[in-house]
Amino acid sequence: MSVRNSVAGEAPFVLPGKIVDVPGRGEMFVRHHQHSDSSAPTLLLLHGWTASCDSQFFSAYEELAKHFSIIGVDHRGHGRGLRPSVPVTLEDCADDAAAVAKELGATSVITVGYSMGGPISLLTAQRHPELVSGMVLQATALEWSGTPRERRRMRFIGPMAHFISRPRVLRFFFNRTLPRGHENRRYVSWMIAENRRNDPWMIAEAGKGIATFDARGFASTLRKPTSFVLTLRDTVVLPHKQHALAAAVSAQILELDGDHMAPILMPREFAIATRQAVNLVVAARQQR
Repeated sequence: MSVRNSVAGEAPFVLPGKIVDVPGRGEMFVRHHQHSDSSAPTLLLLHGWTASCDSQFFSAYEELAKHFSIIGVDHRGHGRGLRPSVPVTLEDCADDAAAVAKELGATSVITVGYSMGGPISLLTAQRHPELVSGMVLQATALEWSGTPRERRRMRFIGPMAHFISRPRVLRFFFNRTLPRGHENRRYVSWMIAENRRNDPWMIAEAGKGIATFDARGFASTLRKPTSFVLTLRDTVVLPHKQHALAAAVSAQILELDGDHMAPILMPREFAIATRQAVNLVVAARQQR
């Protein structure tokens, strides 16, 4: 485990990072924690759109590292993720995550997918069923453009990616989102710096992947032990859409009384809910 210094201001606790040369893909930056108990489950952390593994899961790192081994990736165009000169697809992101997990010697992982990480988790389980032994889904959905209103909103996802990458916009957003005195307000400069690592074109391409994603045809066929952290006050991924996915994969639901920014706004509650959700999957695996 490690704490890193940041020229962009105070930085939170993060896990050790390493570069892994993945055949056919290139060098991938990975957060990697090996638990002292070799029998501890391995988590594969899959972050959401415009985030990085660090900015999505930093509030849960320490809690999860007490109990599990961890592999955390940055998706294509996000953070320190791959930068190939081809459009981003969620399928490629799933294959990247599976490839680096296998390169690190993992033979069984529980995916933890937040928001966009949910579709990537489903695709990883579909495309690499021998690797994925269970899933934790968080604040995510089966599909993202099921109604005319949603389709209209998703048309703006590309231009929005360029707009929200501006430092002034990011600072305004974080300062408005985090109330004065909040424990994570000290990390605002660090969070802006993390976001600025993103490639705007590739972020927009990933947004198009979210807009067209639809797992209604295959989610119920995955048959993996699954739990779901459902954000009750979410205005980005509405609770009824989260319920639809949870029902499709027969997930055990843990409710978190927060919105889509819960990992930052409710760090302790999010960390505990994530650990409890993993424990549900582990227990379900043992019963099989």
